[in-house]
Amino acid sequence: MKVSYDQEVDVAYIQLSNHKPDGGVELANGVVLHTTATDEIVGIEILNAKTRISLNSLYQYELKHPKASVPRSMSRKRAAVAVAK
Repeated sequence: MKVSYDQEVDVAYIQLSNHKPDGGVELANGVVLHTTATDEIVGIEILNAKTRISLNSLYQYELKHPKASVPRSMSRKRAAVAVAK
């Protein structure tokens, strides 16, 4: 997953796949879900991002794993990961 923000046009993009999108569906005004021809979700585009989301939190995410799916080598507590800009 890659996260980017274009300050010149105030657009945030969350890339979920390396596949090329074939189209998109506007979920809400200014929020576009990019998909392939086989309906694979490849990205989320957020227009006017500064007014919709906290840009500081855009580059951070939190992973939560249910107990059953956490590998033994991982702590069962929440893992917070900060993604570098």
